[in-house]
Amino acid sequence: MSFRKTTSKEASLRKTTFFFKLIPGHSKKNPHADKTSPSAYRIQLFPSNGRSVYLDNIRKPVLAIALGLVATGCAHLAKVKTTQPGVPRLMVGEQQLRSATEHLARARHEQSSLSLGDDLSATKLSLNVLERRPGDLSAQRIYNFSVARVVEDVERGNLQPWREPSNIACGQERFRVVAPRPVDAEHDPSRYDLLPTDTLKVSGQFFKTRFSVCGIGAPLVAVGRSENRQFREQYKLRRIYAPATAIIRFSEQGARLEFVDPLNVKRVAVGGRTFPLAIDLRTPTAMLIARERPERLGLSRMLNPQRFADTAGLTQLQPYDPARTPVVFVHGLQETPVSWAPMVNSLRENPWIRKNYQFWFYSYPSGYPYPYSATLFRRDLDGIRRVFPNHKRVVLIGHSMGGMICRLMVTDAGDKIWRDHFSTAPTQTPLSVETRKLLEESLLFVHRPDVQRVIFIATPHRGSRFAAGWIGRIGSALVRTPRSFASIYASAKPLLIADPAASTLKRMPNSIDTLEPTDRFVQSVNKLPIAPNIPYHSIIGDRGRGDTPNSSDGIVPYWSSHLNGAKSELIVHSGHGAQYDPEAIREVGRILKENLTASSRN
Repeated sequence: MSFRKTTSKEASLRKTTFFFKLIPGHSKKNPHADKTSPSAYRIQLFPSNGRSVYLDNIRKPVLAIALGLVATGCAHLAKVKTTQPGVPRLMVGEQQLRSATEHLARARHEQSSLSLGDDLSATKLSLNVLERRPGDLSAQRIYNFSVARVVEDVERGNLQPWREPSNIACGQERFRVVAPRPVDAEHDPSRYDLLPTDTLKVSGQFFKTRFSVCGIGAPLVAVGRSENRQFREQYKLRRIYAPATAIIRFSEQGARLEFVDPLNVKRVAVGGRTFPLAIDLRTPTAMLIARERPERLGLSRMLNPQRFADTAGLTQLQPYDPARTPVVFVHGLQETPVSWAPMVNSLRENPWIRKNYQFWFYSYPSGYPYPYSATLFRRDLDGIRRVFPNHKRVVLIGHSMGGMICRLMVTDAGDKIWRDHFSTAPTQTPLSVETRKLLEESLLFVHRPDVQRVIFIATPHRGSRFAAGWIGRIGSALVRTPRSFASIYASAKPLLIADPAASTLKRMPNSIDTLEPTDRFVQSVNKLPIAPNIPYHSIIGDRGRGDTPNSSDGIVPYWSSHLNGAKSELIVHSGHGAQYDPEAIREVGRILKENLTASSRN
């Protein structure tokens, strides 16, 4: 790794809180510039120590990036509000459906013990119509609505038909409500709040449209009532937010309530007919984001990575399935896994992708130097190999710095990077045990055989000049160096080879330092090819200007994102956030299909 001296100004910046003021069209050189339509700005920073600092002649694109850092976390990516759905209106005058709606209307004003009977009667009446006319949309809507209300009745009445049947009466009709016994504790419905999605109104920046698959059943969000204390060891979410679909089957006086996993089932047999299963996969994701607000940690984890060290890890978004290929998403600087939500939502809409892939996320405090974040990633990949020894080879998708981390998973470095830094072999370099362990993990590595393909999105393989500019310098100065890295700097610094062409650092680098084009590690990696047996793809933004190869996404220029030897390279009309671009998302879907075809041939 490389080091550099921390200036007194940078040390001061790390301990400072900033306020700012924009002065349009102003600079020291031209204080009388036109302020009605300014092309440049002056930023006046007001540190908490009271001494203001001026940044002059800041162009609009750079200003947007700078203010984006300040505004991080302000926008609501997802909002979920509860609502009371109305009884579906009839499209035809079927007597049984009219009776069903009457039961539903009466149930709205009854206690749960009484409303359950009416809701079950409405469910049975609508299913009778579906048996005769499986394409009747009114009957389907009433059935789905009724099943959702039954789930609410069961929740309100604290009933557990999967443990003990419940006998329910409605007029002259009797129902014995049962449910399958859970196969394990994780599938025990009593461990979750079961929320029908027709009672949830979803909005927000990532959820401007709502996608669902029309069919039979009541889509639900299953929210864990408690946190999983072993979530790290099991590579699971701390709290579960899972999709499910409820259906009810009838036999004589029996009413069988079942919860179906929409990620595994596309069609169900109900009432002597087979129907597509109703599916809503977006609402559980929206609820997870709205309640947990993980995006709020993006900036904090960059500025103080040591404080948030325990947030690093690999996490399943869905239950593990050995038949599905894991796709691991790796976010970039100042981001969290939330940045992948639009892509995951879109990819999941494809039943072919749902059937063949499972989605995971690697998250990490993005203030760490990225070689160290890659070390943590390797440890987790080793961990899932122990926990899930039969998992298929993974596909990695990395955005920005996340792509640089992914590249290290498919590169054979041997001791080449080490020798670019030190004049002696690893075993002959006099280092403390702690320092040697960390440096060997970060600098000595080979490609991982458990990775089968990589997709790079807006990845600065050769660094970004923004990291070396004033924005990068301010950002780097604000990142707190973990205390554990201090001893590494002290023992490694005297042993480093002097390299006039590279940035000379006299402190342990942070993530922003390791994004500079002159960073020693970045330059060493770019001397090494990607393993020849692992295909890789590039998705690169040009901001819609069509000026490739002279293009840039606003942060990363084409010369840094482009890789010779890529199986495909797609230029999309987007900025640096190319992972949100619809064309980029379609390209990822195409590559995933290509990957499965190639895997089946092999």
